[in-house]
Amino acid sequence: MSHSLASMTGYARIAGSVSGAGFVCEIKSVNSRGLDIRTRLTAGFDAIEGEVRQLIGKMVSRGAINCTITVERDGAGGNVVVNQQALDTVLVAIAELSNRIEAPRPTLEGILALPGVLDRREAPMTPQGEQALASAIMDGASQAMVDLVLARRQEGGKLAAVLLGIIDEIEALVARAAAHPSRSREAVQARLRQQVAELADDITMAPERLAQEALILATKADIREELDRLTAHIANARQLIASGGAVGRRLDFLAQEFNREANTLCSKSNAVDLTAIGLDLKAAIDQLREQVQNIE
Repeated sequence: MSHSLASMTGYARIAGSVSGAGFVCEIKSVNSRGLDIRTRLTAGFDAIEGEVRQLIGKMVSRGAINCTITVERDGAGGNVVVNQQALDTVLVAIAELSNRIEAPRPTLEGILALPGVLDRREAPMTPQGEQALASAIMDGASQAMVDLVLARRQEGGKLAAVLLGIIDEIEALVARAAAHPSRSREAVQARLRQQVAELADDITMAPERLAQEALILATKADIREELDRLTAHIANARQLIASGGAVGRRLDFLAQEFNREANTLCSKSNAVDLTAIGLDLKAAIDQLREQVQNIE
């Protein structure tokens, strides 16, 4: 089986027939946190509902799946009978209205055309025919699921391209943050001298204490670990997309990790331009998380 990335959105429809009846199988799939299967079958076919659900569960692992199977039996071999109760109700209503409203009396054809007055009694199928119909329905459902999986993978291919584009954008922003002038040794030293000078003006400190404070300030301002983790997350995300399969949950978790590092980068930033890069990074990560919600 192919391991390409799959969306949770898709649609498939299969129609078929056997001697004496026809059927239509429609399957729709949308986003869901887990696998939610809902089936609706024409009355009398409850026996195969379990098989249909099992079939769906084998072919997809995530998404809200709605499967509708409708069966219509041929009219040939059956007969039409008058629903006497419905006819009596109509005739009583006509008699009551004729005393209140002046209008031409309805024709026999018009009365018989009213819904419910005529019932179609279908000729029963043989046990062999019922078995053949159930088998054909399952074959149709199986083909519909094949088509649905294909549709989800085609949509997944488009999503993969979008995700990789966003990851490229994140990578470019991380590279800009890494190369930002505020991270240079000279800039860090100048900033520390200014901050230490401010501390020295306010508080009488021993040189050793000033050195300790300088080290703390340098550590708080260093975003090297955040940049390293973001770079690792970028590689991991690309690997997950390339491996395909049901990686939606892992990509969602990874997007949360991206966001955590971006938040820390913004909080450590001591330059307006670097903060702006961090905010652009958070915006790109939000786009990533939004798209990941569509992945199986």
